[in-house]
Amino acid sequence: MENNKIVSVERKTSPPLEEDYFCPKVRAVPEIVYSPKRLKTPLMKPRTTGSTVWKEASWTQSLNFIAEKLKFFKTEYGAESVCWMRGMAADWGAPWDYAKRFMHAFGSPNVIGNGSVCHVAREMAHVFTYGAMTDPDSKNSKCIIVWGKNDRDTNPSGYDMILRAKQRGVKLIVVDPVRTKLASLADIWLQVKPGCDGLLAMSMIQVIISENLYDADFVRNWTVGFDELKASANHYTPERVAGRIWLEAKQIRESARLYSRTKPACIIDGNGLDMHVNVSQNTRAVCFLRALTGNVDRKGGDLIPQPIPARDLQLKERARNDITPVSFEYPLFNSFHKARGDQTLSPVVDAVLEEKPYPVKALIVQAANPAVTMANSKRVLRALQKLEFIVVIDLFMTQTAELADIVLPTTTSFEKTQLNLKSLSSNSVVLQNQVIEWIENSWPDWKITFGLARRMGYGREFPWNTVEEAIDYQLKPAGLNVEMLRKHPEGIVFEETRYEKYEDGGFETRSGRIEFFSEVFKEYGYPPVPDFDEDEENHLSFYGKQDDFPLIGISGARPNSFVHSQFRNIPGLLKREPEPFVDLHPEDARARGISDGNDVRIETPNGRIRMKAKVSTIVHPGAVRIAWGWGEMSSDFNLNDLTEDERRDPLCSTTPNRCFMCNVVKEIRTQ
Repeated sequence: MENNKIVSVERKTSPPLEEDYFCPKVRAVPEIVYSPKRLKTPLMKPRTTGSTVWKEASWTQSLNFIAEKLKFFKTEYGAESVCWMRGMAADWGAPWDYAKRFMHAFGSPNVIGNGSVCHVAREMAHVFTYGAMTDPDSKNSKCIIVWGKNDRDTNPSGYDMILRAKQRGVKLIVVDPVRTKLASLADIWLQVKPGCDGLLAMSMIQVIISENLYDADFVRNWTVGFDELKASANHYTPERVAGRIWLEAKQIRESARLYSRTKPACIIDGNGLDMHVNVSQNTRAVCFLRALTGNVDRKGGDLIPQPIPARDLQLKERARNDITPVSFEYPLFNSFHKARGDQTLSPVVDAVLEEKPYPVKALIVQAANPAVTMANSKRVLRALQKLEFIVVIDLFMTQTAELADIVLPTTTSFEKTQLNLKSLSSNSVVLQNQVIEWIENSWPDWKITFGLARRMGYGREFPWNTVEEAIDYQLKPAGLNVEMLRKHPEGIVFEETRYEKYEDGGFETRSGRIEFFSEVFKEYGYPPVPDFDEDEENHLSFYGKQDDFPLIGISGARPNSFVHSQFRNIPGLLKREPEPFVDLHPEDARARGISDGNDVRIETPNGRIRMKAKVSTIVHPGAVRIAWGWGEMSSDFNLNDLTEDERRDPLCSTTPNRCFMCNVVKEIRTQ
């Protein structure tokens, strides 16, 4: 810091094991925080005035106008006609609780997160298997499977942990359709066919059971449904499965043996398992591997979390049972976790366009960019254009914000104090502490929500004048407060890590045990044991149109210069990665007359986009990797113009953003 301004930022870490490894976003923090493109005061463009030009407004004027409109929609159409949509950019701790609290006070059940395509669908599989989402204890493990995750680009501290584990001689198995740097470090790299993770997991399970490599005592004492799992797994022998998922039977057997024989072992699963229409079953199958090998809640395995005692801020007691949420078709997903709530994005679009179960008229978008990041962008755009009122809360003007009536400028993480999600779900509490004043006339998310609540008459529900007061209220059951946390910037460990906690009270599942067979799934009409269709490609978008669209398009990568659609307006980051590419295998490139650097057109039945080709063996023949998040820069690059949202995971509404049938054609430029 110099003169109360951020000059540079470094990540706390041990000496790096790779000299060229760093996080570009950390180095670019001053450029992001002090960007001239940041929103710095509220902007209004109310349709009632017929204006198409943004005009600056005061916070009083803006929040009063929003409150007036929300009261109108509640009176005219019912509170359920208003929806609050949250993205990941505002973090998933208390800011999510504040939005839920506001909407429960307002009377609408429609507070929607993006969990159907990120994390929460996976979390549901964990919860229905073990009662909670496990946390890999990689620092004490002797074998690590990284499944659908590339920590080098998305989680620097996690990547450090893996590098140091490799240095100690820990065995590493990586499951990824793309040859990442992490895959190149692996003892075994499984270049699985996109979306076929469940088939791979079930085949590994078949090996572990048939060769008696499972932990018989743990399975007997702490699981239910083993016989049903064994019967199902018999259909997925490596010899039967391998060719279907682009692997060799030998690879599957070696991986299953290495993982099950090396104790302890853990699995780090990631977003690569998300965004598939079979995500719930894929992830359940991966979850079973942990239980079969007895690695659940054991040191060096996958730990059951120890959440701190804290007050629930969401005002669930005020939720109205007489109003059906727009996500009414996914009741199990809505209710599986006490804090997550609704995480189904596509039903919001349905409610706007098809007016089922009723019309949504107004949308508050916080830290999200659905015009670019949701599947089938053209349909999302139609929904946004049909809405009668849109509020966007963000750092920068986005494709979504351009369609709003009011845009409210929020702050970066350096300008606000808050508890993040990890602090509320683990035994180590860390405060994200404000270090600089708000830039010009921007407000942090908490202040925006608190200010709007007071104008709606919810002063009793939001009695706090500062975020510190709200955090102290939330943490009181744990005996912690902001003052204590600020004295310990490294965090406070609420209680020491305990292992094998199930010995004291079992697991938080219906049976009290790990469930290979789920009675809950059966009651709701879903397969109680994962079951995969004989036709392995039925999970792909545009299945059945392979003659015209013969390649599997993979959504990715998540480059470490950006976060989803964010920061492509930051010159220093854009200089590192100035344009998007589509990766093709040399075989597929030759067949299409495409050379490295050629302009190409990527097509699906839903649309077409343009990028440059990068010919590389990092992808498997028959698959292409298409750069993600660039739709914010240009519609020519918007990957979600290719995707569709008709097919969805029946449990959690997840759309197939991750993989779909497509074709790549060389562009012929005319003079």
